[in-house]
Amino acid sequence: MAYDTLASKETIEAVIPKLKERNIEAEFVETKDAALARIKELIPKGASVMSGSSTTLNEIGFTEFMKSGSHGWNNLKDAIVAEQDPAKQATLRKDASSADYFLGSVHAVAETGQLVIASASGSQLPGYAFMSPNIIWVVGTQKIMPDLESAMNRVREYVLPLEDARMKSVNMGGSVISKWLIYEREPGFSKRKLRVIFVNEKLGF
Repeated sequence: MAYDTLASKETIEAVIPKLKERNIEAEFVETKDAALARIKELIPKGASVMSGSSTTLNEIGFTEFMKSGSHGWNNLKDAIVAEQDPAKQATLRKDASSADYFLGSVHAVAETGQLVIASASGSQLPGYAFMSPNIIWVVGTQKIMPDLESAMNRVREYVLPLEDARMKSVNMGGSVISKWLIYEREPGFSKRKLRVIFVNEKLGF
């Protein structure tokens, strides 16, 4: 199975309602520049913002935009990086899970509507699963797979080897899948807002 082929417009148009049935908003933009512009529209000034480690966010320019300081948001990630005391840094990381907006990507989307995220540390999962009231995932459409099984296979067979090589290239020892998050739906009573921005470009792994 090809794991890096952009989905057809017909497939995207079919999967967006499937996500909405699961209380996950979804929309489509053509370019990474449009994705970044959309994020700027969605997050109000003064909001606290946290992001997981994400090649996709790097590629759309979000990471550099956050570093620029020109956004008017409370950049929680910068505060974590700047903190030198390990105990205080750990506390900041925990607090950041409940940021007003938590951004990242997912590793696969099933056409049936499930989202699949794998993690070595699990640091981003509390924010995604429960803590943050607003989640924005930016997703290249090559990550859309026919069903949940093929979505998980994409992570094992395609994403993990690439991430493992990337981590080794920066002397981080490689990567493993320690934890999975499979998003079946967001319960309506949670009042959280989850959004997928599909991009018609190959982004991330």
